[in-house]
Amino acid sequence: MGNAASRVLAWSARQGGVLLGAGVFLGVLLPPLAQLFRPVIAPAIIGLMTLVLLRVDIPAAIGHLRRPGRLCVIVAFHALVCPVIAWAVVDTLGLDAGIAAGVVIFATGGAATSGAAFARMVGLDPELSLIATLVTTILVPLTAPPMVYGLIGVDLAISLQAFAGRLVLVVGLPLLLSMVMRRVIGEVRLAPHGPAVDGAVVWLVIIYGIGVMDGLAARLLVDPWWVAQALVAAVVADFGLNLITTLVLAPFGWREAASAGMLSGNRNMALYLAVLPAAADPRLALFFAVCQFPLFLSPFLLRPVYRWARRLVHTAQR
Repeated sequence: MGNAASRVLAWSARQGGVLLGAGVFLGVLLPPLAQLFRPVIAPAIIGLMTLVLLRVDIPAAIGHLRRPGRLCVIVAFHALVCPVIAWAVVDTLGLDAGIAAGVVIFATGGAATSGAAFARMVGLDPELSLIATLVTTILVPLTAPPMVYGLIGVDLAISLQAFAGRLVLVVGLPLLLSMVMRRVIGEVRLAPHGPAVDGAVVWLVIIYGIGVMDGLAARLLVDPWWVAQALVAAVVADFGLNLITTLVLAPFGWREAASAGMLSGNRNMALYLAVLPAAADPRLALFFAVCQFPLFLSPFLLRPVYRWARRLVHTAQR
């Protein structure tokens, strides 16, 4: 990798929160760009996951796997408890039916593919985030349909065959590619390029974020009030689930609880967009696009919060 490119990518990693926050608005402000990037969403996710796996600390990841009880609690809270919390809130508030359904379905999603990268960006635990992301993503076809049907009576009708194919693309292929790259390049030669890899991750997430905004600008012009309501609901769902999860799992330790919280707030809607049946409410896809705003803004907004919380915890432990 050229020195100039490495420096630019390393700078991108350091400014990741700002770049992500700005990038998410480009897809709305520049609809042709969103339309252009829409077809490359899948390749961007594959590249993103491959680079995230390249950056994982294998011994640290194995250390988390040696504590299966904690991992099971994190996954169960993410996949089973969070949807119930979301349903209880929207049922009490009496939101627009499309938005209410979107919030509950959002809360059943696996953790965002970018979870480990975001955790590294804000000083949390990327290895725990990666493992929880993989597990919650794999479990979605088993947990999400019954949860959604039981809570709001909506049949997601997710094709297990389509979902399995999608998982092979976004999990299996990146895992294979990262293993081959580790073997061919070697850990010693990979290590100095870590910041550049993190920067490449930032740009791949931006490309995904722009592409997923395709169609949102048109809906904003037609029904700005609905989009505004959806945005408020998405922000509250994201940061609300983050906060609740962090507080409930605090006995695991601040860093672990905050990592789990960020995963609970930032959910993977790309998988749903790919496998939702044609008969699904079209507002769901738009709501999932709106959910990208709090997701992309979370590193920028939460990094100072986590820095403050870390200082507070360290002071209390002295």
